[in-house]
Parts: sequence; structure tokens; C-alpha cells
Amino acid sequence: MIALPAVTLRELRIGRARAFGPNGEPSAIDKRPATAPLWLGLQGLAGDEQGDPHHHGGPEKAVHHYAAEHYAAWRQELPPASATHLQPGAFGENFSTLGLTEANVCVGDIFRVGGATLQVSQARQPCWKLNVRFGVADMALRVQQSGRTGWYYRVLEAGKVAPNDALALIDRPCPAWPLARVLHYFFVEPLDRGALEGLANLAPLSPSWRALATRRLTSGQVEPWFGRLTTPATQR
Repeated sequence: MIALPAVTLRELRIGRARAFGPNGEPSAIDKRPATAPLWLGLQGLAGDEQGDPHHHGGPEKAVHHYAAEHYAAWRQELPPASATHLQPGAFGENFSTLGLTEANVCVGDIFRVGGATLQVSQARQPCWKLNVRFGVADMALRVQQSGRTGWYYRVLEAGKVAPNDALALIDRPCPAWPLARVLHYFFVEPLDRGALEGLANLAPLSPSWRALATRRLTSGQVEPWFGRLTTPATQR
């Protein structure tokens, strides 16, 4: 079996949607720590909400995982005013761990945690709500360029999970596709045809990301990112 460091779920977090954006756009990015076991079903953790169900949540984004070790780099790069948010939970993550990052987690990886079985479905496409969260106008772009995006799971088997549960890798069907490589070809070399063909045919990758790779192959163009990365203007 693949060698990974022993990893435990240092924090398990859920949040409620509330008015957040410049025009009251809802978000549940403010996740709070759970102290007791929670049921994890196909749509996500019991008690967890999404402010924009069209773009967040659902079976392919049931759980968001963010590497706690990334916070040290952000503390070096962001202004002091953002420091209050530079702790686990700041990126709206449900799972916070040490030992797993985009460099050693692959698309399709299957983990057992508590009574649930999860599969890595895609990396995160950062959006403008991170700009508001951190008070940094280009934070979403910085996250995209850094490759420190976090990732999502689909739930293969529902069950209870709890803080301090072990995350055990039980299968790795796509060892050639660590998330760092996927992110590189989505955001750094986004029109590499060989990579796009591989991604379009990567069965464990979420349908939306496979469709995106297919559209780029067909059109020879990259979809616009402005709307996703730019905070909406305040409406008067």
C-alpha cells in the first residue's frame, strides 16, 4: 500500500449560511469546530450548509479538505490585517489535517475516516468570497496561483466521523495525477492538449472538471475566470 504519513482529523468543521458578500450574497465559509461525531452522508456533513448550492456542495463536493501546513506560507505572504483569519477554518474547510497536501494526494484517492469512505473528486476552484474573507482584493487569484487550493471528496460510503479520527488511504487508482499536477494543467498550462486529453478521460475526476477539459480541447480556449475571481461591485 502507498506510504503516507499517519494522518488524523485535527479539526472537523461545519457552518451555517449567512449574508456575507458586498450585496448580502450568502456564504457558509465561516466553519466552526465540531466536538462530537457527525453523520457524513452523500451530500455532506450533518449541520453543514452552503450559501451557493449551485457552485458549492453536492455529491462531488461533499467535503472540503484544506492542509493546515499551508497557513504558515500564507502568514508570510499576506498583510498583518489578515492574520486573524490565518488559522484552520479560514478557507471554509470541513477537514483540517497535517500531512496531506496537493503534492501527495491524487485524484481518485480513497480514504477511510471513521465510519465513512471518501474519494478525492477534484481540487478547489477559488472564488471571490476568499477576497472578502481575508480582506485582500486578489486573494482568490493568489490561492489559484499558489496551488494551495484544498480539495473535495465524494462520499462512497456514509457514516459517522469525529475529530481525531484517522484518515487511512485504502486505494490509489490514479497515482500519475496528484492534485498539484491537475492544478498545473488547469491554471498554469491550461491548453496543453495531452494533459487535457488525460484529464477529460480521468474517470475519478468530477464530471464538471472533465467537461471543462473537454470544452478546452474543443474550443482551443480557456474559459473566462474574471467573474469567479473578482468580487462583485456593491449595488446601490
